[in-house]
Amino acid sequence: MTAYTMLRNGGVGNGGQPWVLRWSSRIRLTWLSFTLFIILVFFPLIAHYYLTTIDDADDAGKRIFGPRTGNELCEVKHVQDLCRIRESVSEELLQLEAKRQELNSEIAKLNLKIEACKKSIENAKQDLLQLKNVISQTEHSYKELMAQNQPKLSLPIRLLPDKDDVTLPLPKSNRNCRLHNCFDYSRCPLTSGFPVYVYNSDDYPFGSSLDPLIKQAFEATVRTNVYVTENANIACVYIILVGEMQEPIMPKPTELEQQLHSLPYWRTDGHNHLIISLSRKSETQNFIYNISTGRAMIAQSTFYDVQYRPGFDIVVSPLVHAMSEPNFLEIPPQVPVKRKYLFSFQGEKIESLRSSLQEVRSFEEEIEGNAPADYDDRIITTLKAVQDSKLDFVLVEFTCKNQPKASLPTEWALCGERDDRLELLKLSTFALIITPGDTHLVISAGCAMRLFEALEVGAIPVVLGEQVQLPYNDVIRWNEAALIIPKPRITEVHFLLRSISDNDLLAMRRQGRFLWETYFSTSDNVFSTVLAIIRTRIQIPAAPIREETAVEIPHRSGKAAGTDPNMADNGDLDLGPVETEPPYASPKYLRNFTLTAMDIYRNWNSAPGPFHLFPYTPFDPVLPSEAKFLGSGTGFRPIGGGAGGSGKEFQAALGGNVPREQFTVVMLTYEREEVLMNSLERLNGLPYLNKVVVVWNSPKLPSEDLLWPDIGVPIMVVRTEKNSLNNRFLPWDEIETEAILSIDDDAHLRHDEIMFGFRVWREARDRIVGFPGRYHAWDIPHQSWLYNSNYSCELSMVLTGAAFFHKYYAYLYSYVMPQAIRDMVDEYINCEDIAMNFLVSHLTRKPPIKVTSRWTFRCPGCPQALSHDDSHFHERHKCINFFVKVYGYMPLLYTQFRVDSVLFKTRLPHDKTKCFKFI
Repeated sequence: MTAYTMLRNGGVGNGGQPWVLRWSSRIRLTWLSFTLFIILVFFPLIAHYYLTTIDDADDAGKRIFGPRTGNELCEVKHVQDLCRIRESVSEELLQLEAKRQELNSEIAKLNLKIEACKKSIENAKQDLLQLKNVISQTEHSYKELMAQNQPKLSLPIRLLPDKDDVTLPLPKSNRNCRLHNCFDYSRCPLTSGFPVYVYNSDDYPFGSSLDPLIKQAFEATVRTNVYVTENANIACVYIILVGEMQEPIMPKPTELEQQLHSLPYWRTDGHNHLIISLSRKSETQNFIYNISTGRAMIAQSTFYDVQYRPGFDIVVSPLVHAMSEPNFLEIPPQVPVKRKYLFSFQGEKIESLRSSLQEVRSFEEEIEGNAPADYDDRIITTLKAVQDSKLDFVLVEFTCKNQPKASLPTEWALCGERDDRLELLKLSTFALIITPGDTHLVISAGCAMRLFEALEVGAIPVVLGEQVQLPYNDVIRWNEAALIIPKPRITEVHFLLRSISDNDLLAMRRQGRFLWETYFSTSDNVFSTVLAIIRTRIQIPAAPIREETAVEIPHRSGKAAGTDPNMADNGDLDLGPVETEPPYASPKYLRNFTLTAMDIYRNWNSAPGPFHLFPYTPFDPVLPSEAKFLGSGTGFRPIGGGAGGSGKEFQAALGGNVPREQFTVVMLTYEREEVLMNSLERLNGLPYLNKVVVVWNSPKLPSEDLLWPDIGVPIMVVRTEKNSLNNRFLPWDEIETEAILSIDDDAHLRHDEIMFGFRVWREARDRIVGFPGRYHAWDIPHQSWLYNSNYSCELSMVLTGAAFFHKYYAYLYSYVMPQAIRDMVDEYINCEDIAMNFLVSHLTRKPPIKVTSRWTFRCPGCPQALSHDDSHFHERHKCINFFVKVYGYMPLLYTQFRVDSVLFKTRLPHDKTKCFKFI
């Protein structure tokens, strides 16, 4: 009810007083609430304002509620005690903090000292281990030396002979001259190096009569020979060229004799002189026959028995290719073995002891004792009978269609031109060579020319007449390349030729091709062979082979090589002991001065194939250009007792028959620095690694800021003269080990794979041992050879992008292998690996060895290589077919042989011994 209603009802009365009371009470409550509101709201605001204005006063003493200093608070006694306690505690805390920091610094210093001590202990352990290894090596070398009972000797002081030698008494006749009574050994000490002085023929009158081509070829050969010296006072042998002479201006025998005796170093009897007469034509005359040569040796293609002195004079081959290299593309292949004609002969005898076309005695008359005056009559009759029998295709002609070449009496003259004769020999399996009817003529230029042409085109020579002295007959085993049959056996020749198997025919043809290439084909070969014969006779070792001088590219190293996680996975093969010894070079070959006195005949003739490669003593005295390996320390050394076997754990033995050995990595690269650095880092920690030779094949030098990795062994960066893949196989002088691991800069190989390949190579040192296998195939539709890289159950090549081989083959590849092959490699910038496989298979007649199941290696992220080019395989097809033409046959051999660990994929406890097996 509102107040208005209450007033309307009378305001006062029975209900008025309560209403007034209620109204007054409401007013008091309202004022009370308002007062409380004022006190609770405005008073704190006013107080806050007042306090803030008071504290902002400038005079600090007027502050009422502001903060006060410690001194003011400490005026009170108990507060002062508390302050002193606080200050004491603070000071103690500061002292404790200082001590803690000091102790921490001392602990850090002690930790550094502990680390340094640990490093010193590790270094001391390494030094101790190296010292133990050195002591062990020294003891081993001492034991080997004592076992040999051969102390090392220093070379004797070389004695120079007097300019005027003491005149020695001549033998009873010049025919009795031999080395022991006509040669002065005092001029040729073992350590002399076999110096040879060559007279300049132009300084003497007879020089104008020499054949210009022969003289030019001879002079070019002399300029490049390693034995020729210009100091005549120290020479061992003196050489003078006297033929071939041109007939119109040929001097008289007496004039030539006087000119020879007037040579400045003739010394009355011509001892230690060699008179060379080279023949370029079959009609060369023996004009030295009537000349007194004293004690001088004679080397020519024509000799009579009264003139030839065995073991003293030398029968040389004719010099057909005087100023030109043979064209291998024109030489017929060695296969097929059988050719159109079983044998062939063309010739005409101008003079004979009895006319060959007249009366011929019967076989019965000869049996009765009436021997014919000339066996040539029987030869003509028999050969014509064989031709008429039609049993085999043979071609014999005893009358020339054109004018025959001039010849000596009783000698069979050559018919036609050289090209025509070669075309006939290319169709002949055998080539008959009938020696002169005069038995006193032991060899003639015509017979030597027939022999040269037969060997050149692969026709097996059949020499009728056992009295003949073939070229270099005292050092070459001719029965391996030719048939020498006595003339009385002419009736058995046909049967004998038909009975020879194809394998024997091919072996004889290959050996004949080797003899022709090595000793006959060029003027360099002829001259080097003559010098080698004399040097071997007087037992002087050959000069060491030339090595390629490595021109090092300066580079900075020091970058710590990282560890590739892929390299840490060594599969199932334990790497064996990691060597801590410094790089160890292969021992030098020590038989230099005894080899020429021992097994001379075997070294010259017992080689299984061309280049006279002999697995344990390959240093035959005559390689082209006298490129011998004696003293170079890179030959196949005779191997003795091995280390290992039963009772010796595999982890403690490297395998093979050489007690200890290391290998050199040769890596070819071309402007791929990042790829190269990664490959070098992967070699870090590789056991038995001697050094790394990086062949820098680019004319652009590496970046100056390039930091090379430190892999624990020397890295030699070699600069090349030109960009050539043949540089991969140069015999660098920095390679001091027999074993070479040729590897591409993008090849990924684990350490266990490399070690396994090295172990296998040590047991097959004469072969290529590697990882990626390839093979060749015959393309029937195109009748040519193909290169194939597909997966196959057989192989015939191992790529040298990841393969071990002997340094011996680097010499042969660079100095002995035909230059045409190296030119092909440079032309295509390809095929150097195929060329090396051809060479080794050609020498050993063995296929390479593939290790592990790896067929290829890929480099993820590497720049594109040459092998990715579309023309890569087409070029390799061409290379194989060209190489076959150069060698004359296909030397590559197939094999299904692969080498794996005997415990390959076999799980065994770690304490079990591991070894190999061959599957």
